[in-house]
Amino acid sequence: MASLAEFDTLAAGFRPELLAHCYRLLGSIHDAEDLVQETYLRAWRGFENFEGRSSVRRWLYAIATRACLTALESRARRPLPSGLGAPSDDHRIRVGAWDTTVPWLQPAPDARLGIPDATTAADPAAVVTARAGVRLAFVAALQLLPARQRAVLTLRDVLAFRTTEVAEILDMTAAAVDSALRRARTRMAAAGPVQDDLGEPDEQAVRALLDDYVAAFETSDPAALVTLLRADVELEMPPIPTWFTGRPAVIGFFTARVLRPDTWRMHPTRANGQPALTVYRRTPTSHYTPYCVQVLTLIGPHISRITSFNDPSLVPAFDPPSIAEQLQSPHFREF
Repeated sequence: MASLAEFDTLAAGFRPELLAHCYRLLGSIHDAEDLVQETYLRAWRGFENFEGRSSVRRWLYAIATRACLTALESRARRPLPSGLGAPSDDHRIRVGAWDTTVPWLQPAPDARLGIPDATTAADPAAVVTARAGVRLAFVAALQLLPARQRAVLTLRDVLAFRTTEVAEILDMTAAAVDSALRRARTRMAAAGPVQDDLGEPDEQAVRALLDDYVAAFETSDPAALVTLLRADVELEMPPIPTWFTGRPAVIGFFTARVLRPDTWRMHPTRANGQPALTVYRRTPTSHYTPYCVQVLTLIGPHISRITSFNDPSLVPAFDPPSIAEQLQSPHFREF
């Protein structure tokens, strides 16, 4: 029987990309981690029967994809508020109550998906490619597809498997794969543009923008925030179903309901190949507790979309425990 060490040598390096694959299909980083763990358990159990007729990578993708499709048979798709209804351009409307019955789309930390750091990566093109496959708009659009079309599209267009390979992975004919791919591409095109990262500024400019955004929030300065947002900026905040479009509505909402002095602290991170922030809220005892993860979409030097995932349980996936300790320091931003 093959040893565990031999299996680890051949298979361990594929874990980050398999996690990204399962995340695209499932829309949940927590569910994706569970399915990757299941994939490796199944692979280990069946490793002695692996005959090498395909690559280890393709074999693992076959196991992971089939596991995800089985899981999706009993799970609802994971939308964002923008996938369920129209936005409002008036911040004065009544905001819907938190809807925790909907299995909302979740963000995914770049670090867990194996996306290289653009400031140190040897191949900038590899960074762009890795980020494109997990952009929030792309993953959200994928959730509109039936599960098998979702799998075909990701295997062919993101991972560049050949049609014959996808047919083998999904136990389909090549003609059926091509048909499903055409339908998936048509539905994705109808969902609107998903490559909204075109024109994103360089890393230094992104960091400067994040610093200004954090300062505006932490000092409760809506005027400073105005200069950072595009005129057509959008804001959505799952699990709140209400979402807003246009700078007046977004700034109006923040001013009336969010921006309060000495309330928020933020820590920069990356999610879905995009700049992001973990957000902590001050408690009555003057401690800061996790509140949400904000993912920012940038076009040029401005923010075009703010997706605030108001789920405190997501924050630990992005921040180590030491961040919570640093939060209590007045010098928290000196990281």
